Amino acid sequence: MILHKDTSVPRVKVRSRGQVTIPAALRKELHLGAETTLTIVKVGDVLVLTPRKLVGDRVAQKAARTMKQAGLRLKDLLEDLEQQRDRYNLEHYGE
Repeated sequence: MILHKDTSVPRVKVRSRGQVTIPAALRKELHLGAETTLTIVKVGDVLVLTPRKLVGDRVAQKAARTMKQAGLRLKDLLEDLEQQRDRYNLEHYGE
């Protein structure tokens, strides 16, 4: 961590691949683990990082658990989707 000489505000460098390292003390205080997803928002000339779990990840995890409990495979769902699509097209378009 690099500190300003006159304050205790941490500064970080942006590496060649766009990576920054959040100081360990801040990661510990905010409970940021190695796989924590952060949302980044540009506000004027400021970047704001907030820890946030992606909704899509939660939905996918729940769907995977439900499928496993029901003994379903992705192949089963895709086959059912194709049948549903065929039925819909027949009912609505006569095809």
